[in-house]
Amino acid sequence: MTDRTLTLFHLSDIHFGLEDRSALAWVERCIAHERPDAVAITGDLTMRARHREFDAACRWIRQLDVPVTVEVGNHDIPYANLYQRFFDPYRRFNAIEDLVEAELDLPRLAIIPLKTTTRAQWQRFPWSNGWVTDKALAETLAAIDAQPAGTRILVTAHHPLTERRERDNKLLTINGKKAMAGLAGRKVDAILTGHIHDPFDLIAQTPEGPLRMIGAGTLSKRIRSTPPSFNEIRITGASIEVTARNLEDVATRDMMLCGVSENALPENALPPRQPGEPVAPVGNVPAVDPPVS
Repeated sequence: MTDRTLTLFHLSDIHFGLEDRSALAWVERCIAHERPDAVAITGDLTMRARHREFDAACRWIRQLDVPVTVEVGNHDIPYANLYQRFFDPYRRFNAIEDLVEAELDLPRLAIIPLKTTTRAQWQRFPWSNGWVTDKALAETLAAIDAQPAGTRILVTAHHPLTERRERDNKLLTINGKKAMAGLAGRKVDAILTGHIHDPFDLIAQTPEGPLRMIGAGTLSKRIRSTPPSFNEIRITGASIEVTARNLEDVATRDMMLCGVSENALPENALPPRQPGEPVAPVGNVPAVDPPVS
């Protein structure tokens, strides 16, 4: 195992079209000055998958000048153009197609994608929640199995793998439990996700052992209960340290959704309005729901 510390910037839910420009300029400066070993973006580059949003997102990502992998989020697949949604859903990613769901190989560490976004879900509409298909899980597990012995593994996905919401048993990510068990059985160090716009760092218990679940906040104006942020992940030896960096200098412990199990994570990015919904200690909840477009 190399003794060199690896630094990964974990960004998510940038939502071009409703991006926070000051936050993006800050992140851009951080990347340019600090030169992380890689940047992982866990989906929702855009707000409504419009061409102008993708154009802006792809331009911003291309100029980062560090290794980047990009997951597809539910906001990144067209809703208005159903033909393209069903037959060519990644077409608008063409400018960064080599980065989409790309595996990154770093010294003694591999970052491997897991697809959780689907074109349609007959069980529910509007198709915004997660689904780990058997094919997607098999591809990720095969990529993990192909790594040299001793390689540490981080998996990237858009949706947290919570399968059922705790308070009412609502279905969130289809096959989430199966996916968590499969990753835990491969001794994956952590799965990095987004979707809910608040950061977290939790341990899920599975039949195959524990699985660390790390979520990044948003870099958009659609905040839930924390200011715009990204995760800095530092890997040294057996240690993985997560810092939720933000422009308001809020401490990581106050940014993280803590004291909840993986089954009590929120369903989406909407601000908490009901008693018992998880809220980060900073409690930066907007008075009204954020705009959608």
